[in-house]
Amino acid sequence: MAIDESKSSHHTGGVDSHAESADYLAKRQLKGGTAGWLLLAGLGVSYVVSGDYSGWNFGLGHGGFGGLAIAAVIIAAMYLCLVLGMAELSSALPAAGGGYTFARRALGPWGGFATGTAILIEYSIAPAAIATFIGAYVESLNLFGITDGWWVYLVVYMIFIGIHLSGAGEALKVMFAITAIALVGLVIFAITAIGHFEIGNLTDIAPTDAAGSSSFLPFGYIGIWAAIPFAIWFFLAIEGVPLAAEETADPERNVPRGIIAAISVLLITCVTVLFLTTGAGGAGPMSESGNPLVEALGDSSMAKVVNYIGLAGLVASFFSIIYAYSRQLFALSRAGYLPTVLSVTNRRKAPTLALIVPGIIGFLLSLTGKGDLLLNMAVFGAASSYVLIMVSHIVLRRREPDMKRPYRTPGGVATTGFALVVAVIAVIATFLVDVVAALCCLGVFALFMLYFALYSRHRLVANSPDEEFAALAEAEDDLR
Repeated sequence: MAIDESKSSHHTGGVDSHAESADYLAKRQLKGGTAGWLLLAGLGVSYVVSGDYSGWNFGLGHGGFGGLAIAAVIIAAMYLCLVLGMAELSSALPAAGGGYTFARRALGPWGGFATGTAILIEYSIAPAAIATFIGAYVESLNLFGITDGWWVYLVVYMIFIGIHLSGAGEALKVMFAITAIALVGLVIFAITAIGHFEIGNLTDIAPTDAAGSSSFLPFGYIGIWAAIPFAIWFFLAIEGVPLAAEETADPERNVPRGIIAAISVLLITCVTVLFLTTGAGGAGPMSESGNPLVEALGDSSMAKVVNYIGLAGLVASFFSIIYAYSRQLFALSRAGYLPTVLSVTNRRKAPTLALIVPGIIGFLLSLTGKGDLLLNMAVFGAASSYVLIMVSHIVLRRREPDMKRPYRTPGGVATTGFALVVAVIAVIATFLVDVVAALCCLGVFALFMLYFALYSRHRLVANSPDEEFAALAEAEDDLR
């Protein structure tokens, strides 16, 4: 979109911004008041529930049961602290940018764009990984005689992007129903798996010669570190709940309630799935399975039921993360960090190109069929964003102690400081799993930052909501 040079503009912090017209913003409006805290809790669980059905189990091949279990405890604690920190930030800064909004206020435009970019990498790649898992489930059910996954990838992208284009309210309600079915599937699995559980299955991977190796830690101490990216899959993307802030009724109250309720459910499902799947199916066989919950139950009628419902779980996360990437891209585009055409909404107030463009990219990535590789790439983006978001919480607590915070993080900066340390460790761990995948993500991240440095930092939209939050902080600083 061409910039009207007659518009008021100013230069600060190494960037140039200008005020856009009311018509510009009118074409980039989301539908407010769509969701309450219960729908947000469902959204948070929906983002993640596919991680219970597939993906986490590849960590057994890197750390064994012991390594993955210890990694899961560390990561669960990190996510709990992360969520408590984000609950505070989302109550104070309720806008569609989520992590970008928080970092923009705390770290300036460079930090805000870096955070938004990391989140966008995560959310663009995660659906591609989930699509490959959906393909594995469809093939195992022999649905429609499909044996080549790319047809599945194409169909799910087309159907669920289409539903999102019909509007947020309709999409969130469909998502909530699918998520409820997925949770019922986990209950059915847990009840059935208890009868197949054998304690020896947890440690059936032979110890290696790595330092500290044992039947509990077959890959030694380093296996704990290597398992961290896969433990993250139990919780990956829950941080997307604040992206629904502009479409939520009373966001200052409902976003914190929703995200905390979601993490409470996910902590329970993480423990249940990790122990019962490994104990029923064996660490070795499960470490290579595309549909571990089904294979853990063997050839039984309940396995077939869980297989069908597992497909619903994967669809739920695929569906909801499409929502997340569209809102993150929408916010960055509306503020001028990325091409502004990407944030134009349709008559149902859904951002059309912000839904379609990452969908095309994700579909092309899914054609690799490398779910574990894509998972690691998504984790790199996620963990990088966690580092920046937790830094933002700490900076805002120190710099703006009087900021209105309807919800305050228990433990304050000590809580988010712990999450920050673990997130740094997680970023490094992605290089242990697959250095090429991590470097590819780093390269994409660098290209985004180069685009900002050379082009978009001179074209920011000062009166977009996220930029206005930051401008308010700057004005308050000037007064002080």
